[in-house]
Amino acid sequence: MLWSLLPLAAVASAQTGGLNGRGSTMLRFGCEQVVIDRIDPLVNPGAVPSPHLHQVVGGNAFNASMPEADIAELATCTTCSFAEDFSNYWTANMYFKARNGSFKRVPQVANRLLFNDRFTTKTRGGFVVYYVSPGKGQVTAFRPGFRMLVGDANRRTAPAKSLKSQTCFRCFTGPNFQGDNAAPCADARLDTEALPTGPCLGGIRSNILYPTCWDGKNLDSPDHHSHVAYPTAGPQTFTGSSVGNGCPTTHPVKIPQIMLEITWDTTAFNNKAEWPEDGIQPFYLSTGDRTGYGQHGDYVFGWKGDSLQRAMDGGCTGASCRDLKTISNEEAVKCSVPELVKEKWEGWLNALPGLEM
Repeated sequence: MLWSLLPLAAVASAQTGGLNGRGSTMLRFGCEQVVIDRIDPLVNPGAVPSPHLHQVVGGNAFNASMPEADIAELATCTTCSFAEDFSNYWTANMYFKARNGSFKRVPQVANRLLFNDRFTTKTRGGFVVYYVSPGKGQVTAFRPGFRMLVGDANRRTAPAKSLKSQTCFRCFTGPNFQGDNAAPCADARLDTEALPTGPCLGGIRSNILYPTCWDGKNLDSPDHHSHVAYPTAGPQTFTGSSVGNGCPTTHPVKIPQIMLEITWDTTAFNNKAEWPEDGIQPFYLSTGDRTGYGQHGDYVFGWKGDSLQRAMDGGCTGASCRDLKTISNEEAVKCSVPELVKEKWEGWLNALPGLEM
């Protein structure tokens, strides 16, 4: 299993001093949903509605517009298990298209138990967030006002150079995460950059990984990704203990590796007799993307004070970190923001929200 290979190596690294004897950090923690809504403060600031539906986790400062300010000072609660993380993370939703042309949102299920993290196994519709640091002093935590976007919501074809190590789907071979035998996006058979073409007996998992180099100056950029970059050797695959080697001279500052992990329960839709007659896989992202190449993730930093830097320097593992406070699932689900776009997005729909198909 993946978690008998990868994270235990990360745990051993932390316990034995890790890189340069200073201990690597791999935070892995669950977040409940704070809202599902058709707004996007990065790409479509102020637009109500924005073009497609998102699922959002994190702090309750999330809104159609978010100032380049210290979000941790604006939010009063969070849906993430770490009480000091008021950041927001959001992605597209996933929908099933039936043979009759109607759509139904694919439910998300709680992720597997790792590192005795019960919070993550009890989430109701959220997803898991990872932060990786090679060790003390090896990365610089994000500053208040920082934000970034990874992926291209408009992409519908395979890129000239594969981005599988940065965005992928894992097709579980059976219940209880069967087939989870390699690091995220590293399984040559079960991980694909496009959506899986056949039924996945245990559901589908999304992984989205962010760049690990920053220009050290700009908290954002017009396209929301030019101020960050990948290492000179290319995107860092997920190891749980590394963010890659040298950064380009234009982006010299190493930042934590963030990864989002979403588990979609597609098992109720595995009957191919209910799939569209064209036989092509029936799942769509809420952008209208049937390929999966448009998978993307948005991020607005909102950790309180120096809490993220302390965690990145502290050799923490999983959802347990000596210097960070945690909350319960019951506290997390009480945190929410009101929907701004009053539309139906659950149940059987004639079209994807915002898209006539």
